[in-house]
Amino acid sequence: MTHILCKTSDIEDPGSKSFELKINRKLQSIFVVHKDAEFFAYYNQCPHTGANLEWQEDQFLDLDKALIQCATHDALFMIDSGECIAGPCAGDSLQALPLSINGDNVTLDI
Repeated sequence: MTHILCKTSDIEDPGSKSFELKINRKLQSIFVVHKDAEFFAYYNQCPHTGANLEWQEDQFLDLDKALIQCATHDALFMIDSGECIAGPCAGDSLQALPLSINGDNVTLDI
């Protein structure tokens, strides 16, 4: 199933945006990061505690907008891989989702 999430222009570069979707009949929180003209999607769930990552709506990046940051424990994740490089879940990764760009639409293919 394909979900059109937003237009590519709806997320600043660098920037992030959250979405609520029904995936396998269950409401799921996900987020998309736009960085260096690329887009990445992950479940909005820290591998350490399962908590949502953002500190404010659509705010998933650190102050430098270079890494994804968990608001609960300040864990830091690589934008392109979801790998945790600092914090209590170092070595774990965010769960990535299959994302594609079709024209100017950001789409999730599940």
